Amino acid sequence: MATYALIPPAGSGPWYWHLLAEQLRDRGHDVVAVDLPCADDSAGLAEYADAAVRAIGDRRDLVVVAQSFGAFTGPLVCERVDARLLVLLTPMVPAPGESPGEWWGATRYAQARRAQAQREGWTPEQDDDPGVVFFHELPPQLVAEAAANARDQSGTPFEKPWPLDAWPDVPTRALLCRGDRFFPIDFLRELVADRLGVTPDEMDGGHPVALSRPRELADRLEEIRREVYGVGRPTPAPEV
Repeated sequence: MATYALIPPAGSGPWYWHLLAEQLRDRGHDVVAVDLPCADDSAGLAEYADAAVRAIGDRRDLVVVAQSFGAFTGPLVCERVDARLLVLLTPMVPAPGESPGEWWGATRYAQARRAQAQREGWTPEQDDDPGVVFFHELPPQLVAEAAANARDQSGTPFEKPWPLDAWPDVPTRALLCRGDRFFPIDFLRELVADRLGVTPDEMDGGHPVALSRPRELADRLEEIRREVYGVGRPTPAPEV
């Protein structure tokens, strides 16, 4: 049994992971869905890492999964806990000394999004519509639940440089989503190769993949874990 420590995207809390957590628990694993102080203007990345470390406690055999903006926190956590694997999911891959606020310009994100909008034929209004960019795979009821569980995101953790001088000494994989309309797949492939020097894993789905494809995501996480741990094929979760 492993422990999956799940670090959410910006403006999200433990609810974001509830469908994936169920899938992972059905496979016999412990799950910690980290509650970050994202609405607290006094909290920066150090406080985010503190919150995650407290939530993990003395658990071992850790797989840290950090999505999107959570990728700035995941490596900080892995410096302080006994992690066996770090999986960056649709990630903002940080660079030493770069603040999250600087990340967008440094990675030429805006250019990538404009190219994607032109390629897909979206109007400016569509490109700013969460229903088009984020929630296109979700049924209306789940979209409503996501909106009800959304949190304010303070700008404080975006202001200061990422504090690590180098990547933590833990096996690291990146898992990208081919249908991601917020972080275009070709943009993230290049970023992961440039900043991590690895070829990313990929799956279908959009940016909020833990909501849209929790079973498939759990399967992929288990495949990655088994590959890194050097063990056999995972046992699928039971059908319900």
